[in-house]
Amino acid sequence: MSAETTFPGLLQDFFCRRLVAERGASACTVASYRDAFELLLRFAERRTCRPPSSLTLADLDAPMVLAFLDHLEEERGNSVPTRNNRLAAIRSFMRYASLRDPASLAVAQRVLAIPRKRFDVPVLGFVSRDEVKALLDAPSASTWSGQRDRVLLATLYNTGARVSEIVGLRVADVLLERESAVHLRGKGRKERVVPLWKSTATELRRWLARIDRRADAPVFPNRAGKPLSRSGVEQRLRLSVAAATRRCPSLAGRRVSPHTIRHATAMHMLQSGVDLAVIALWLGHESPTTTHLYVEADLAMKAAALRKVADPSPGRARFRATDRLLAFLDGL
Repeated sequence: MSAETTFPGLLQDFFCRRLVAERGASACTVASYRDAFELLLRFAERRTCRPPSSLTLADLDAPMVLAFLDHLEEERGNSVPTRNNRLAAIRSFMRYASLRDPASLAVAQRVLAIPRKRFDVPVLGFVSRDEVKALLDAPSASTWSGQRDRVLLATLYNTGARVSEIVGLRVADVLLERESAVHLRGKGRKERVVPLWKSTATELRRWLARIDRRADAPVFPNRAGKPLSRSGVEQRLRLSVAAATRRCPSLAGRRVSPHTIRHATAMHMLQSGVDLAVIALWLGHESPTTTHLYVEADLAMKAAALRKVADPSPGRARFRATDRLLAFLDGL
């Protein structure tokens, strides 16, 4: 067996040749696949008592992969969608390995036969306009981090950006000279330009004057000048939710994530009469079908549609006195 067809050689070739050189996968995709294999190799190392560089493809047979997927759910507390994403990365590698090393075809086919786990799709959660207003006003305007958080949340709501898009925003991506807009880089290397409200543009203009103005500098840095991480954005949002709850009690006990703000942007646009195709373009959805989920979540729109349809049930029957003969028979 050549060095290139050993498991370490195949895995390195998969990342360098297949993902980067041939498919041109985005940095986010490469990072997601990397995380999946780091977790899998650490799990296999514990199970086999051998370092990852000594593993073979046969060590990653279907029973090992199934045990790993169960480990993700039961011990790491991952959701089913996360489990399925890890499986997708493994299956992509196995397809590549079966082409490069035909001797591994049997192992690869058994892994490829592992199905995605089905799960209930919950109704999309979102926050109302009043709740969004409370969240935007929650961070303190008297501190550096509070000012950053206010602009961060305002930009999140204005653009409906994914958290990965917002943490990847650079100074050069903020366009404030003519038409105020931001240049977002989304999933699958897809890019889009989203216009800004005057209030958001004003806040961004003031904020940019306080940070590093180099073109490649992050718009939302941490104290060290590095881009905020996904977990950093989630942690700052939790603090804002806690502060906003004192003014808006309806937020108490709610789980509000950056993606909830994205849902709120889409829902509020839909309620304002914006066409679904426009909302899909605004959010960077590959297909408008994804945007239909917001219609499913909006009970008010469903109720309005129901009111336009006549109720088919019969009207309430009027009372009529019982005939004397029928009353006699009833009394027998």
